[in-house]
Amino acid sequence: MLVTGEQFGHYRIHSAIGEGGMGKVFLAEDLELGRQVALKVLPPEVANDKERVGRFIQEARAASSLNHPNIITIHEIGTVKEMRFIATEHIDGETLREKIKKGSLTVRRILDISIQASLALQTAHSRNIIHRDIKPENIMVRHDGLVKVLDFGLAKLMQQSPFDSDSKAPTREFVKSRSGTILGTVSYMSPEQARG
Repeated sequence: MLVTGEQFGHYRIHSAIGEGGMGKVFLAEDLELGRQVALKVLPPEVANDKERVGRFIQEARAASSLNHPNIITIHEIGTVKEMRFIATEHIDGETLREKIKKGSLTVRRILDISIQASLALQTAHSRNIIHRDIKPENIMVRHDGLVKVLDFGLAKLMQQSPFDSDSKAPTREFVKSRSGTILGTVSYMSPEQARG
């Protein structure tokens, strides 16, 4: 994988900052724009896994189609050295999980975080995007208090039928999920997800 100081396309790797089901996340410097970014890199050993690559691309498309202060900003998606990557804004803060572990959240702060995350999800839903993996690890709280919803890797993109005139009419899948496949973190799933 990547190491500190390595150049990766027009990015220079500073350090590893996380790891998840879709690969590793690195703090990097965008050498063209002179800013810090987070690089989510899909390792080469899964480059032939069409489903994982598809979800990786879907994550970038879903999040990049949304413009909201409480949703992570996607800067770029690409491939370097046979590794797919997503470059996003770097969020200087902590995950909600880290804040919970510290035990320092007041009721007022909990409500503020909940409202900001809800506004992000409301925006996504208004664009027919369902996140499907909301959990404390996917909510970042910046040091200035701004909340950012991350990781749209399990998002379901829905599209209304052009023949539906009713705004409450059923939607159909835009990107297929395999029926019966359980995706996400079990303890945070809706009953519908848990049932596949």
